[in-house]
Amino acid sequence: MAVTTISTVTGTIRSDQLGRVLAHEHIMVGWAGWQSDTLRPGPSRADIQAVAIDRIAEIRDHGVSTMIDPCPNDLGRDVELMAEVSTRTGFPIICATGLYKEDQGGAPYWKFRASMGAGPESIAELYIRELTAGIADTGVRAGIIKIATGHGEVSGYEHMLLEAAAIASNETGAPITSHTEGGTCGDEQQAFLVSKGVPAHKIIIGHSCGSADFDYHMRIVRGGSYLGFDRFGLEMLQSDETRVESLLKLLRAGAESRVLVSHDTVWCWRGEPIPNPEAFAALLGTWTPTHFFERIVPKLKAGGATDAQIERMLVDNPRRVFEGVAPPAVA
Repeated sequence: MAVTTISTVTGTIRSDQLGRVLAHEHIMVGWAGWQSDTLRPGPSRADIQAVAIDRIAEIRDHGVSTMIDPCPNDLGRDVELMAEVSTRTGFPIICATGLYKEDQGGAPYWKFRASMGAGPESIAELYIRELTAGIADTGVRAGIIKIATGHGEVSGYEHMLLEAAAIASNETGAPITSHTEGGTCGDEQQAFLVSKGVPAHKIIIGHSCGSADFDYHMRIVRGGSYLGFDRFGLEMLQSDETRVESLLKLLRAGAESRVLVSHDTVWCWRGEPIPNPEAFAALLGTWTPTHFFERIVPKLKAGGATDAQIERMLVDNPRRVFEGVAPPAVA
């Protein structure tokens, strides 16, 4: 493999230093509009740091040595907080540049700019600067581009964001990771980005485990991209039993070279998006960043998965994404 340099929130690392990677976790998320809830601002910065430091210690105990936090710009992203946590723990965190899907992100601002003549090139300019020069005046550079689409169809606004991501990826070489809703539109994301010149192997179709459709998964695999099985433990959206069986089908098909794993956990929230404390506590029962190692790996092994396949998903595949190396062919 061709070793490359990757931007983290505290500097750069080589791709051969990534080790085991959790490909989609969040230190903190703030849904657009959280600032308006002055009654419920959420935890303090010190409290968020303390939680994050504890979570990183937990995943380190399972051999994880790098994390991607692909929080988009308009979902409460705080790269200085990420950098503070990374500095205190010595744990590399790769942050993203990008904008969220239309119904839950900062669409009003960007749609208004578009109505005044600022198209995808204007958004790409932002992404490119954050990837190459830094985010605002923080000195922190993003290492990956985030895209997101809604359920069942890609809106015109979201197509604009995908085009901006393609421009920025082609300009900088940065890989792209995505949000899909309900395991839909991942193949559309892939087809659109590839049509704009993005190599398929630089694309991670996130939340692919939201679908149990093997044909859908294999269309993306045969198209040359990676699948994010990155919501383990989030039982309110899909059962882990279904996720495990779907992943085992892919492993039996020889597609372990096309899967990255994670949980999409959110360690802290701005505001109080889940007002029911009991419901929130129940959600956190399995939705933890160690869940894959503690509960999913044994189920995968019971289903025939090997240690080599698991390491490929955790180590080899993330490294290939950043090195821009095409994965092995799948029959």
